[in-house]
Amino acid sequence: MYTTDAKRWMTSLKDYARHNRKNPTPAENHLWQALRGNKLGAPFRRQHAIGSFIVDFVCLAAWLIIEVDGSIHGDESQAEYDGGRTHELQEDGFLVLRFTNEEVVHNTSKVLETISEHLTALYPNYELR
Repeated sequence: MYTTDAKRWMTSLKDYARHNRKNPTPAENHLWQALRGNKLGAPFRRQHAIGSFIVDFVCLAAWLIIEVDGSIHGDESQAEYDGGRTHELQEDGFLVLRFTNEEVVHNTSKVLETISEHLTALYPNYELR
């Protein structure tokens, strides 16, 4: 499923997504290990282009985006940008869940439970593994 146009992908997003996949934050890597290979019972992609954005994780079948936020996201201007970004992605039909790095690393089971709850509501034929 293509979620951005080919020109935008080739000119600005491809290299950025590739860099992010090769250099994940510890929290992103930790969550990816729990999501990859349908371990949660749903297919996720990481560092996927949607419109003009690269999202951390997405389950396209459920229209569910997972963002893992570091301390920079507490900055007022970054928080404003994140709010606009979330709004635009939601306008496109996606549900955006945001977790802090600390939540992902120190409370992984609760993060996965929250994701599973949303998958249950959004993903046809979802069965928790």
